[in-house]
Amino acid sequence: QVQLVESGGGLVQTGGSLRLSCAASGRTFSNYAMGWFRQAPGKEREFVATISRVGRTTRYADSVNGRFTISRDNAKNTVYLQMNSLKPEDTAVYYCAAAGGGGFSYTARNHGDYDYWGQGTQVTVSS
Repeated sequence: QVQLVESGGGLVQTGGSLRLSCAASGRTFSNYAMGWFRQAPGKEREFVATISRVGRTTRYADSVNGRFTISRDNAKNTVYLQMNSLKPEDTAVYYCAAAGGGGFSYTARNHGDYDYWGQGTQVTVSS
């Protein structure tokens, strides 16, 4: 089992920044690719970003590419999502997730590829 706890959400104005953190415990953190997803009210959960086991490979949704940065610190068992130039359409509950079973370059964009999920943290961007 891997337990994931997100933090860092909150209320921010358009154009502002937030950094989300996701602390992992349980199994070896570096064995898992990590991802961030989000879900707005009335919408399906959507992919935001993913990072490989040692951080060499990252992938982003088109909607956040160039504004968001995913990173990880395996010594701290933590993955981060730096969000800049926030827009009202970024408002959602943000979830981190862990995907096992892949190689060092493995990343995953589909929520079905993930084995463990956090409880989510709310991000609200006011206009």
